[in-house]
Amino acid sequence: MKIPFLDLKQQNLPIKKEIFAEFEQVFQKSAFSSSEFIDKFEQEFAEFTGAKYCVAVNSGTSALHLMMIVSDIGPGDEVIVPVNTFIATTWGIIYQGAVPVFVDCDSKTWQIDADKIEEKITNKTKAIVGVCLYGQPYNRQKVQKIADDHGLLLLEDAAQAHGAKYGNQPLGVNTFLSGFSFYPGKNLGAPGEGGAIVFNDEKFTSPLKCLRNQGSIQKYYHEKIGYNYRMGGLEAAALSVKLKYLPDWNKKRIEIAKRYLNEIRNRRIQFQKQPDNIQSVFHLFVFATENKTRLENYLISCGIQIGKHYPIPCHLQKSLLYLKYKEGDFPVAEKLADSIITLPLYPELSTGQIDYIIEKVNSYI
Repeated sequence: MKIPFLDLKQQNLPIKKEIFAEFEQVFQKSAFSSSEFIDKFEQEFAEFTGAKYCVAVNSGTSALHLMMIVSDIGPGDEVIVPVNTFIATTWGIIYQGAVPVFVDCDSKTWQIDADKIEEKITNKTKAIVGVCLYGQPYNRQKVQKIADDHGLLLLEDAAQAHGAKYGNQPLGVNTFLSGFSFYPGKNLGAPGEGGAIVFNDEKFTSPLKCLRNQGSIQKYYHEKIGYNYRMGGLEAAALSVKLKYLPDWNKKRIEIAKRYLNEIRNRRIQFQKQPDNIQSVFHLFVFATENKTRLENYLISCGIQIGKHYPIPCHLQKSLLYLKYKEGDFPVAEKLADSIITLPLYPELSTGQIDYIIEKVNSYI
């Protein structure tokens, strides 16, 4: 049996006619940028996340960048981030001339270790970024208290967590600023690139829309230095269609993940801990094992395509060596990088495929 790590065709083909009908509307109106289709999706996605407002952009990375700008983060400021994350979490900080200050991850949840945050706070610290890694919310309550106690902002990288819940509430309900990605492989993926920022304070709406549009609200009048971060009309139209299916897709992801968690009993495997007060949407299903390469090769030989998230921690990336971190600085994240394997998990996996994956992981010696 051959099982791909991800098969977007299985998701997109059944709703192709519905998406293409919306594309036809975009073409009829030549509404390819800054159009009613973007406005419609922004309203729908805000409602989906539980937030009051949404501003759509061209990528999750752009969303995080604009979040830094409207939070007045600039040269010399420090922003605390988990070291166990995709590197895009750091780019918005760096683009602003600020400094990402890394914190190791918890050995059980693999999220930012809240107990290690305060030791990294200095008089230059401006904000903390919480990351909903693999689709699972971090310990927001504890991190928010630390931020409040020290007068810091809590910004959220929710790029992998469309529809996730913290304390039985959607992520957007109590958010300050949260950034999402609509990269094609995400739980809600665009036919191209896309991102969004959700928030509950209306004061951010106009600045964010200005920044994404060349620093302009009125055409040819540029109030500030801006960026070409607009979402396209075709992407927005497709996302509006796919958003209707997302709750069912997430439900299926959760069902598959529960089967993995309950039925994979190989003692050589450690799962990410799922706290009782959160609901992950399992953008990725990862586990740790002592001999990663051997198990990877075994699964590949069984026809199971696997992923690797993330083999090099942020502090050891060549692009960030100027920050002067070294091997050994974050032992938990470094151990995870050497031991993490990601199994196929997407709504279209068949029962037979799931059975096969579970059987092969359990039979690994």
